[in-house]
Amino acid sequence: MWIDSHCHLDAAEFEADREAVIARARAAGVDQIVVPAVEVANFEAVRLLAIRHDFVYALGIHPMYVMRSADDALERLAAALEQHHADPRLVAVGEIGLDYFVPGIDAERQQHFYVEQLKLARRFKLPVILHVRRSADQLLAGLRRVEVQGGIAHAFNGSEQQAAAFVDLGFKLGFGGTLTFDRSLQIRRLAASLPDSAMVLETDAPDIPPQWLYKTAEQRAAGESSRNEPAELPRIACSLAELRGWTLAQTAEISSANVRAALPRMGARSA
Repeated sequence: MWIDSHCHLDAAEFEADREAVIARARAAGVDQIVVPAVEVANFEAVRLLAIRHDFVYALGIHPMYVMRSADDALERLAAALEQHHADPRLVAVGEIGLDYFVPGIDAERQQHFYVEQLKLARRFKLPVILHVRRSADQLLAGLRRVEVQGGIAHAFNGSEQQAAAFVDLGFKLGFGGTLTFDRSLQIRRLAASLPDSAMVLETDAPDIPPQWLYKTAEQRAAGESSRNEPAELPRIACSLAELRGWTLAQTAEISSANVRAALPRMGARSA
């Protein structure tokens, strides 16, 4: 069984054919998907999607959404976590984090939302799913300040030293479509050298398309689609298997076990 540890199935890009996307994923052997929220407005959408299809979900406020989040957004997140804490499908607080790549996102507001959501994760004894973009050191500083029960550093693209620091704090590192590009030297080097227990697989669909789906800016402007799907996960996994010298069966077993370890409620559901 494959587990896609990060997929935004509720995204508008899937509105026209979401059921077909899910059917293709299951046909490809992707039996479980983690669907993280990005803002208060989609909390209920991801929850109902998980219930309908027997997937799992996380609730949180993404750093790219903090500027449009109301001042009571953190209170509403706390209320949602309180309301649904008994739901075994609720496996983490996420997607949360820091983004210092996209311009125009107030750093102080990002930091406030990040730290307060770490506190909520600690309060509700849940792991976190982290957005990491040019922010690994700052995220690590927050984790040392507010200890949580580990989780996943999604779409990890930091250094070997930063990777080791996340692993030491109980985190798994997410690898997806970027792994399939030969030019992704640092990410491929990390994927080849990290401990077996440190890695999980993800698509981040509809984003981060693998090499075979990638379209240039010119192609996208001409109307060509580069939408990623969870059904691509086993093919993405081939890149990891090649780098590690694993069979595909080993890759599925190891990566899925690592997701369950990072998000313990998933392990409880499959026990």
